[in-house]
Amino acid sequence: MAVLTDNRETDRKDGILLAIPVKGTTKIYKGAMVAVDANGFLVPASDTAALRSGLVAYEKVDNSAGADGDLKCRVYRRGIFKFAASSITQAMVGDMMYVVDDQTFDEATGTNAIMAGRLVDFESATEGWIDIEEAFTRRVGILTANADATYGQPEADLINELKTALNG
Repeated sequence: MAVLTDNRETDRKDGILLAIPVKGTTKIYKGAMVAVDANGFLVPASDTAALRSGLVAYEKVDNSAGADGDLKCRVYRRGIFKFAASSITQAMVGDMMYVVDDQTFDEATGTNAIMAGRLVDFESATEGWIDIEEAFTRRVGILTANADATYGQPEADLINELKTALNG
């Protein structure tokens, strides 16, 4: 392609609602936390390896009788949403929360550390508001290893500080 030599109308999307192909034999419920699997198909959010969450279903889509991508579901990729929580506290406001299932989050990373969003408002120990945008756009995984004895103490401290900062 050559560089532009005149103005052009560039197609755009508002970026709040996206339509994503739904995994075959899958049902998505309106208002559920949803995730994109390793193949790019939408599934209900869960603590399953290789999922990328931070989305909320705008509508119900039943692709339970279809193949991968037969249907698309519109999802929110930005916003602050109220969901059930396993056990949160006011002190966790500002912390990243992790998916338990398609309607529940928790501060614990679970087995696969699937990000749900950042807690922005505490309602109760079992309910809170999460900002989902960062969970979908952030590609950094959870870092769990500590710096070992092959590093000097200043390097080990720096590595552990970076791990804490990246994990949110």
